[in-house]
Amino acid sequence: MIGLFFMSVEEKKSDNIEVKAVVLETDNSEMIQSGIAKIGFQMLKVKIIEGKYQDKVMEASNNLIGKLDMDNYYKKGDKIIVALLEKENKIIAAKAIDLYRQNWQLLLFGFFVLLLILYAGYIGAKALFSFIASLYIIWNLLIPGLLAGKDPLLLSSVTLLILSALIIFAVAGFNKKGLVAFVGTISGLAITVLITIIFGNRLELLGMTSPFAETLLFSGYLDLNMKHIFYSAIVIGASGAAMDIAMDIAASMEELKSKKPEIEMKELIQSGFNVGKAVIGTMTTTLLLAYSGGYLTLLMLFMSKNTSLNRMMNLKMVSAEILRTLTGSIGLVLVAPITAVFAGWIYSIDFKALFIKESKMIMIRQKLKELIKI
Repeated sequence: MIGLFFMSVEEKKSDNIEVKAVVLETDNSEMIQSGIAKIGFQMLKVKIIEGKYQDKVMEASNNLIGKLDMDNYYKKGDKIIVALLEKENKIIAAKAIDLYRQNWQLLLFGFFVLLLILYAGYIGAKALFSFIASLYIIWNLLIPGLLAGKDPLLLSSVTLLILSALIIFAVAGFNKKGLVAFVGTISGLAITVLITIIFGNRLELLGMTSPFAETLLFSGYLDLNMKHIFYSAIVIGASGAAMDIAMDIAASMEELKSKKPEIEMKELIQSGFNVGKAVIGTMTTTLLLAYSGGYLTLLMLFMSKNTSLNRMMNLKMVSAEILRTLTGSIGLVLVAPITAVFAGWIYSIDFKALFIKESKMIMIRQKLKELIKI
């Protein structure tokens, strides 16, 4: 079998390259129907359309393991990704990996960029920069560090500190509004980390409910602390909403202060609290919908099996999502008042007047010293 041979060749003696190809013909004779799934091999005749083997026609195998979430069933004309097993500049075997979907992904991303720039203009361009920079930092700092076995919570906290500063100051600028949003976000996330650790340990969740957690461990990363990686994922998931709330409150309070400069600190803070209440009212539900949407089919399965509430609530996977939802929501609830109080203090201080006053005090001290010397 080509698939077995493909996996048995030692990697150090051969090289794997991935190329785009078009399916010319399919052979389903080695494929067996098992219920709604298919197992076995689908043999393909493909034409490579890029790289040094461009225009080469060859056979490729498509391994079917009976898992609908992993398997692909190809047809003539499909554009796919093919992995080539190469040795001494010769192709030993080829294996179909997946459909080529990047064209549609790039089109969707382009549509997102267009709408962002048309609506937000320069701010949208800065938001796009922070979006791309965040992806770069996550992929090149966070993921390699986690795989290297570094402390997940510490590494994630440092990454979020960098990302929060990058995103907030890129959008808001280096001013009072940016400082308020940053301090509010970081304070809320610090509390979220603490709550996640306390209740995660009490619920005895080991992090193995995360997608592909077992696959990662069995890929040679047995030393990873999957529990703390799971905790880190909870905090990272809540960070975006925390930034939203902090920025909403910071921006609204700055606007209020600019329109009504004479407003007192207490009144300004109260206005920030009112804005925070309105935002939190929908944001916590947003988190619930976002997390439950990812497990919609699981909820459907529970209902179809008439699963008891006791069994459902204590199921490890459900407990993990309850922890994720509630700790994230608690963090959001605390971000609002922290941001409002800090914003009220910052916006009520006239730093220019303080600077002038301090300069005058320095001059007075200097003159007094001169008089004393005389």
